[in-house]
Amino acid sequence: MVVVAGRPNVGKSTLVNRIVGRRVAVVEELPGVTRDRLELEADWNGRRFMVVDTGGWLRSGGDLDKKVADQARRAIESADLVLFVVDVTVGETTEDEEVARVVKRSGVATLLVVNKVDNDIREAEAWELLSLGLGEPFTVSALHGRGTGDLLDEVARRLEEAAVDEARDTRELGSNSADVSTPPTSAPPPTPHIGEDESVAAPRVAIVGRPNVGKSTLFNRLVGEERSVVPDVAGTTRDAIDTVLDTPDGPVRFVDTAGMRRRSKSASGTEYFAMVRSLQAIDQSDVVMLVIDATEGVTHQDQRLAERIGAAGSPLVLLLNKWELLRTDSRNTVLADVEDRLGFLGDIPVLKISARTGLGVHRIARALREVVDAYHTRVPTAQLNRVISAIQSAHPPPGSRIRYAVQGASDPPTFTLFATHKLPPTYLRYVERRLREELDIGPTPLKLRVRIGG
Repeated sequence: MVVVAGRPNVGKSTLVNRIVGRRVAVVEELPGVTRDRLELEADWNGRRFMVVDTGGWLRSGGDLDKKVADQARRAIESADLVLFVVDVTVGETTEDEEVARVVKRSGVATLLVVNKVDNDIREAEAWELLSLGLGEPFTVSALHGRGTGDLLDEVARRLEEAAVDEARDTRELGSNSADVSTPPTSAPPPTPHIGEDESVAAPRVAIVGRPNVGKSTLFNRLVGEERSVVPDVAGTTRDAIDTVLDTPDGPVRFVDTAGMRRRSKSASGTEYFAMVRSLQAIDQSDVVMLVIDATEGVTHQDQRLAERIGAAGSPLVLLLNKWELLRTDSRNTVLADVEDRLGFLGDIPVLKISARTGLGVHRIARALREVVDAYHTRVPTAQLNRVISAIQSAHPPPGSRIRYAVQGASDPPTFTLFATHKLPPTYLRYVERRLREELDIGPTPLKLRVRIGG
């Protein structure tokens, strides 16, 4: 794992985007845009590795700055190689010196990357940064690509050497312990752990919602580690952060997204790109978990976001967070509000949770399993047509008749009805409800298509 670290606004995210070959990390000419650890897969000449973008390190600041710095420190300590990025146009700063000390204390192999070197004059100035004590600098311009190829060649070489050394140490350890007799012990029970194996077809679960409803707190509780910065401030998450978690039901990729505001408040800059990342996470997900602040109830923005999720066609689990803060006499009102304002979502799981205390979080895995299974539902044609015949017998369609039906697709279940004339929307809603009941289709979107003829 390669960790990109440094103080704010030295171009870390621009370098990460250059390494992975696409604009993934949110970049803006302002300090402090990146706050959480963003892990991405990169490939250089066949050498695959994980690259981690970290938040800018501030020597002093408020609670949010300290949390960002703590995230960066954890990433450095778990790295195989650190790319310590500094800005040649500014030169050495006290924050650079502080990060350099942390990196050296960690004992992790480090490359000094001097960014914004766009000409020969800057090239000469880069050597003044030898005083940081991290070896000869690699001069690059992350924005224009200058020098990044040489840097990645060195990264690939260092990672290859580390892999060879690890393999040799493993062989030596095995040979040294071969003659040691140890009493048999029972294996410890398996525990969930975080993995990053892209070869595993892990379902993508996007955690979405308005700012400050508790998405990042929930994400951290699910993965068992503080991957997302969680102060008591709205709009902290900027990038979509994902982690593969091994569960008893197999691997699951959870994606923490930025809180989505009204479009008028995020028309440009960082908020705009954060919103774009969140919308992309919804479109690319297999399941969406919509988090709503139970103390505020369902807002207009929650409704608009639910409509956007419905348009994407992904199955949905609704989480009413901060449930423990509700007065007992208010809880039924909130549930009635959900049914009234989000009734268009149909039969979806509604879980009452507390991301902060863990209340009800254990039920999420089962709900996800149920919606994924329902999403893949396949119904035999003969069974489907028996149900359609019974539906029509109980309530014939006005001025039309359904001759037969087939399931054209799953993910989500999609049924085509061959009818003699047009079917009114009210009758289609009746057919959908009865299909769910008779075929025991679980909480998943269901599509009905009508073809007229014969």
